[in-house]
Amino acid sequence: MSRRSKKVHKSHVNLEGYVVVVFAEDTGQALEYKHLLDNNDIPVIINEQEHMDDDIRKSELAVMVPEEYIDEAHVVIESQQAYDDFYDFALDDDNDADFDADFFDDEY
Repeated sequence: MSRRSKKVHKSHVNLEGYVVVVFAEDTGQALEYKHLLDNNDIPVIINEQEHMDDDIRKSELAVMVPEEYIDEAHVVIESQQAYDDFYDFALDDDNDADFDADFFDDEY
């Protein structure tokens, strides 16, 4: 059984008509965005873009969609981020519920 590489290869695809919807921090995040957009029937490609910054070669992972899908892609990504933030907040509240609980257990 062959394993698929999770590396993002430099795209040789014609990028005409595609626009950047978000820049990913790493390959894992780029693939998460791709999966999210694919699940919402939005065509998506990941393109590695290289540039020079202060004589240092840097690369960025651009998550790109056709221009006609840009608004829908932004809504999908922002909705997912809001959903994740809500549950992160809810879980943090559960952990903070016992904050200073020992304070009221003194021998008074």
